[in-house]
Amino acid sequence: MLNNGELKKKKIYDKKTALQKASQYCAYQERSQQEVRDKLYDWGLHKEDVEDCIAELIIQNFINEERYSKLYAVSKLRQNKWGKVKIKQELKLKKISPYCIKIALDEINDSEYRSILSIILKKKAAEVKDTNKYKRMAKIASFAISKGFENELVREILKFDEE
Repeated sequence: MLNNGELKKKKIYDKKTALQKASQYCAYQERSQQEVRDKLYDWGLHKEDVEDCIAELIIQNFINEERYSKLYAVSKLRQNKWGKVKIKQELKLKKISPYCIKIALDEINDSEYRSILSIILKKKAAEVKDTNKYKRMAKIASFAISKGFENELVREILKFDEE
């Protein structure tokens, strides 16, 4: 028995139509090469046509990995309150080059980064009710580390806030 997902057929486009649709897809919001590549494969294109489309989109500046990774890093910090570790991990999953990842992480303002981490720590501290000081600090630190902030920086700011 087929479910709804299996009833839906893949749309198959020719190379020219796919390039046009991919241009619109990229114009709507910043996309990584891999996101566009996956979309082109979903549309039924073959490897050679997919790579030709990707190359054309890069030439036309619809795809720019450096621009994408900078925007991604800053927006994930500001909107999702992610730390550099998590941002780096997610960019790697999106198959972004180490060069672009480094540039994206360098784009993050250090004082803004520390400020966001400090706000996260204070907010979590207000929520944690543990009376044991060490358990309390461990829970707060663990939360920030799980959001992708560096262990050393978390401990440094916790120690500073504690004084």
